[in-house]
Amino acid sequence: MKSKFAILAVLATAAAPAFAAGDAAKGEAAFKQCQTCHAVVDDAGTTLAGKGSKTGPNLYGMFGRAAGSLEGFKYGESIVAVGAAGYVWDEAGFVEYVQDPAAFLKAKLDDKGAKSKMSFKVKNADTAADLYAFLAQFSAAPAVTE
Repeated sequence: MKSKFAILAVLATAAAPAFAAGDAAKGEAAFKQCQTCHAVVDDAGTTLAGKGSKTGPNLYGMFGRAAGSLEGFKYGESIVAVGAAGYVWDEAGFVEYVQDPAAFLKAKLDDKGAKSKMSFKVKNADTAADLYAFLAQFSAAPAVTE
């Protein structure tokens, strides 16, 4: 009988959703820097975060979506190439990307000439993880890496 409970406990733990490592409240505060270019606008057109800026892509539903694939936004060639190669946004990639977008693209494409249209860099990994935790709330099934 004990072994049945142990097996159920393991299965329940395995089925439990993974949560972002960052702090969503801190991420919401940090997003104020991002809203100069980005907004989070749901499918109904309601702005959930930001001020509706369209310089950068809408970040609604970003996690679990291929990089550079939001229909209607004009991305740079390098980010589109990363997405076309199969890269899907997850926590680890997002944290790496926002700290140095150009370096991320160069590494993913193995191309020293890769460029990013995003010039802003998040200063540290903790803040980037907080941003992920905040933005993951606006994705149907946030992708979390281990």
